[in-house]
Amino acid sequence: MPSNNVQTIRDHLLNMLQQPEDMVFKENHSKEKYMEALYIKSICDEAILHDNILKPFFEITGPEEFLNFLQSNPKVSEYEDEQKALEELLRGVAILFYQDFVFLFDCKMDRNNAVMDTTVETTIQGPQAGFSESLPVNLGLIRQRYPSTALMVESSTVGNLSKTRVMILHDTRFTDPDTLKRIKKFLANVDIDMFQSGEQLFDSLRKSNKALFPLMLVTERPDRVAVNLSMGKVILLIHGSSFAVILPTVMKDLMASMEDIYQAYWITKFLKVLRYTAFNVSLILPGLYVAVTSYNPEIFRIQLALSIAGSRTAIPYPSYIEVVLMLFMVELLTEASIRLPKAVGPTATTVGGLILGQAAAEAGLVSNIMIVIVSFVAISNFVVPINAFSFTIRVLKYFVLLISSLFGLVGVVLGFFLVLAYMVKLDSFGEPFLTLVQSKPGENSNK
Repeated sequence: MPSNNVQTIRDHLLNMLQQPEDMVFKENHSKEKYMEALYIKSICDEAILHDNILKPFFEITGPEEFLNFLQSNPKVSEYEDEQKALEELLRGVAILFYQDFVFLFDCKMDRNNAVMDTTVETTIQGPQAGFSESLPVNLGLIRQRYPSTALMVESSTVGNLSKTRVMILHDTRFTDPDTLKRIKKFLANVDIDMFQSGEQLFDSLRKSNKALFPLMLVTERPDRVAVNLSMGKVILLIHGSSFAVILPTVMKDLMASMEDIYQAYWITKFLKVLRYTAFNVSLILPGLYVAVTSYNPEIFRIQLALSIAGSRTAIPYPSYIEVVLMLFMVELLTEASIRLPKAVGPTATTVGGLILGQAAAEAGLVSNIMIVIVSFVAISNFVVPINAFSFTIRVLKYFVLLISSLFGLVGVVLGFFLVLAYMVKLDSFGEPFLTLVQSKPGENSNK
């Protein structure tokens, strides 16, 4: 048995780790020897540990011979202090307790070769590795980027038939306990037969609050998960899914890209202003065009007003029908680009958009200025970095367009403020949707 000093070190390390789901504490007995091994299986290569330590443990009969074997092994180092041992343990090193000694055995697992590149949330700079469909691999990728003893890993199951394993990750120092309770309660109340991906939680959340805006963020990037863990967020990893779910989610999370932390300060600020400008343009511009051309053309300079009026002389219906027709065409092209095979999708939709737009203008169905407006709206919609939020904007612009068609410029202002009021009303597991300032690390833990 290990000495009292070794037992004290072992017990202290176990208490510091808070017994996460992927921690393994293994006792090994032979006729003459006794050894304990402590490691985290999601980032430790158990095959290397077995071949280099456990197998020789049972093959070498003498206790002193095995001690000499450990001390002469190039991958084994002696224990120095508790902090260093914890840091190494969280990077994939196994801690061995043998006789009066504590050893560190390097059996780190390199997960980079087991993952795919990001395909949805691409960035020019920064890490390019994305999650895989393996839960241990995903957990290992997060552990490598977030080596902290405060990272708590718990597991649950969702799905009446599938019994899908879901891991709940959070930093105990930063996460609000009340928010964590709400998320666990929500998971416990999810009533679904086959649960296979984090996106299915959207449907369960919509059934409970009928929210139009996404109140959870689905990501394929381990670096985004690591950043959000340090901000007090709760992460859900689903077995069989290459995406993680970040909770709670507010608007500034949906408008943020990982590119922001890899760019210069003023470049980041410029890109954020660009995204929020694109959000407002995509939401308001179709309704604003209808309001100005049909109700208040006098706000234009005379040359522009005459140019718009001249381009619409051959159009046989009001401006709001013209806008709806073109927006509907763009929606069809967008959906086609998503559903078509990657080899022909971009080409088919680009050529289709050019031909349809030119033909519609020549046939007198829409004006040239309308093609410019709709193209501007479509491009602005694609600037939003999170697809789920982009879909929401695609729907909301029709609401603003409807009110603008009825009330003109007053309708534009009214529609915008109704959308704003609705966003103020929303919350994501107790976090207001329009939260602009992130709490400093440690503030939530003191609540």
